[in-house]
Order: sequence, then structure tokens, then C-alpha cells
Amino acid sequence: MNQERHDSSGELLLSTHTPEQWRRRRQELNEWINRPKVRKQPKRTRVFGNTPVDEQLYLILIRLQQAGLETEFSCAGVSPLDEPVDHSLYAYLTFFSSGSAEQFANILKGNMKHRALITYEPARHRYDVSSFFIGHNRSFCILLQHSADQLLRDLVQ
Repeated sequence: MNQERHDSSGELLLSTHTPEQWRRRRQELNEWINRPKVRKQPKRTRVFGNTPVDEQLYLILIRLQQAGLETEFSCAGVSPLDEPVDHSLYAYLTFFSSGSAEQFANILKGNMKHRALITYEPARHRYDVSSFFIGHNRSFCILLQHSADQLLRDLVQ
């Protein structure tokens, strides 16, 4: 797996982004900060185990559990206008290193390309994957679902 240092914490950046994509990401964040926040609908959650998780990630978490991946955090409001206070601008998922975790990270890299920010934290033995751009949470969740389904198919074969 191609890995490069991301910061002083030892986190490894696994995804690849151009300088222009990083500029666009910073610009989107600055624009979001200055935009009026109007609540259109509350965040929708379901209980996964004992933890409320975003409804968009519920089936994904079930699939990953079936594949033997342990997840820690997840958040995916599909629109920055859904719930401007209790909203993650970037949809994300954290999963711990295991037999199929690296395989899943590679599937994500192939399916999501520049649409995801994928890192590995060796000290915590965990992967973090998040949408790279604001407003792309819905497509991120769709690709995450596709990737989880692909992992399960690969493990069954």
C-alpha cells in the first residue's frame, strides 16, 4: 500500500489528492463557515449496537460487521443544511486494523479515488475514511455501501 506521512502524529495518508483538490476543499470550508445555516430537517439516526449512528451508515455498518470489521465512529449527515449544528461536514467512518481492514482500505481507494480522505493511524491501529469535499456525503455513503458489499463478496469467494 502506498503510504505517506500526513502529520507529526505518525498518521499515514493513503489517498491521493492534487494541490488543486486541497485548495478546493479549503475554499469550500471557508464558504460554508460564512454561509447562513438554515435547518431543513433533523439528523436521522438508528441504533447500531448501543450507539446511535447516522441512518445513511446503518446498513454499511451491518455489512462491515458481517465482514469482521470493528468500527468505532461514524457520521454522515447527507446535506450541510439537514442539521447545521449537529452535522458532520465530512461523512466519515473509522475502523480498526484486522484481517480484512487493509483489503477494505484498498477497495475504498479504488472505488472512491479522490472523493475520500483515507488515513491509517499506526499507533491506534485504525483507519479513518471521510468524504473529501463538503456536500458529497450522499455519494460518499453510496460508494461506501458499494465498497462494503464488494468486501463481503470478496470474502465469500
